[in-house]
Amino acid sequence: MLDTITSSTEISSLFAHAKRCNAHSVSLLIKRNEDRHGPRGRVAFIAGKKNGNAVWRNTAKRRMRAIVRDLGGPWAGYDVVFIAKRDILEVEYSKVLFACQTLIRSEVEK
Repeated sequence: MLDTITSSTEISSLFAHAKRCNAHSVSLLIKRNEDRHGPRGRVAFIAGKKNGNAVWRNTAKRRMRAIVRDLGGPWAGYDVVFIAKRDILEVEYSKVLFACQTLIRSEVEK
């Protein structure tokens, strides 16, 4: 089970203060959680209404959750928000996975 960020206040704070990393089909907001929520990391998944209907949003979130599981997340000590871009479902899963892996490594595994 993934520890998720559910508070809109916390997500707004991450938009204001976290480092944004962009790939072609997904953006990530990554911020050290300063041990306020224990040693475990947390994640959130956002698929906006402007990008597609409910079916698109649910499929995009399902894909992002699979990426987190495949990459071994959530990452201890970090809050990470995955934001789907419009073409996340058209790009091959392996390419999206590789892009996310590269972004996570560049920030979390320094």
